[in-house]
Amino acid sequence: MAIDPSAILQGRAPGRAPVGVIVGIVFASVCLLVILAFDAVTGGGSFVVGLLLALLPVAVWLPLVLALDRLEPEPPNALIFAFLWGAGVAALFASILNTLGLSLLTETELTGEEEGWYVVATFGAPVVEELLKGAVLFGMLWWRRQELNGPTDGVIYAAMVGLGFAATENVQYFIDALDSDQLGYVFVLRAVVSPLLHPLCTAMTGIGVAVAALAGPGRLRRTAPLYGLLGAIALHSLWNGSTKFGLVGLGFAYLVGFVVLIVLIVILARDRRRIVQLIEHYLPLYGPVGIITPDDLRMLSSLPGRRAARGWARAAGGRPAERAMTDYQQAATELALLHQRAGAQRDLDPHGLEQQRQYLVWVMQQARAAFMARLPHPPASPWGATGFRPPGQA
Repeated sequence: MAIDPSAILQGRAPGRAPVGVIVGIVFASVCLLVILAFDAVTGGGSFVVGLLLALLPVAVWLPLVLALDRLEPEPPNALIFAFLWGAGVAALFASILNTLGLSLLTETELTGEEEGWYVVATFGAPVVEELLKGAVLFGMLWWRRQELNGPTDGVIYAAMVGLGFAATENVQYFIDALDSDQLGYVFVLRAVVSPLLHPLCTAMTGIGVAVAALAGPGRLRRTAPLYGLLGAIALHSLWNGSTKFGLVGLGFAYLVGFVVLIVLIVILARDRRRIVQLIEHYLPLYGPVGIITPDDLRMLSSLPGRRAARGWARAAGGRPAERAMTDYQQAATELALLHQRAGAQRDLDPHGLEQQRQYLVWVMQQARAAFMARLPHPPASPWGATGFRPPGQA
């Protein structure tokens, strides 16, 4: 029976479709269509302009987020689901709950409408929105923990959720701004000054969830996601609440957000070094098997080396060879991370881990075989003379 390498690289059993992800994408898409249909009906001619303007920040920031995911790329269907969850499910239900909260405050005369908006934005919306955005991350921790191999994965998924949520939310903001002749001000505030508000906030939940995914049984696994969620709520509340204090409040909130961004960048840089160290530590064990050489190990340990290897493979053997190189690189990275999970977590299924290990070794072997079949004597590679050749072959 033919085995699909993509299934193995996505961490699912070969031959089994990702039913849960597919159902989630369909449900999230329906929610997105519902909220966009509502915006179209209520916004009239302003809807198209609002939608196009809301997509501009996504076009800028989405490629940058995905660029962080080059060393160990996440499954495309999981990334799409995360984005649609934020844009559809989280945005729809947050809109409903926030509106109900405002109605409760104003109809019971606890506050006026303006004060009610401030209370909801500062104390209600951050809790509602971060819980809804973070729900998909908690779901991954429960059902797809193998996809969370470190802080980078948590940040990537959180950023996808946040970008989706912000895009849908901005549609309504821009429609309202058009109707009140404040489009320029609102666009600068939403798309220029604070385009990363939602990704930054939810990234804190993502890091907490990722820490829990790597932790063994114990208190850290239970508390890390909650601390991350509380941090997301606090940062979100600080930003929304700062609007009452003018430029001083906005400047302070912006400074805090900038510090959080710098901390995230440091965490991501350290996590990349961690993954490289895992590759260098575990993959030499597979030298005798014939799927890794010292030159290949150096190539796998740097992004420029990987990029050069894919370019060389395409030049030498076309797109099939490039695809084989991509599969080889990803399988090698997943293999190193699998060894880490096996060593750090005692509650995982040893049989399942061993089966996944064998599958990943198979993918690396097949990648070499696919390349060698096209070019039995490939030219020297840019990272060493061995290239895709078995160790010892001249």
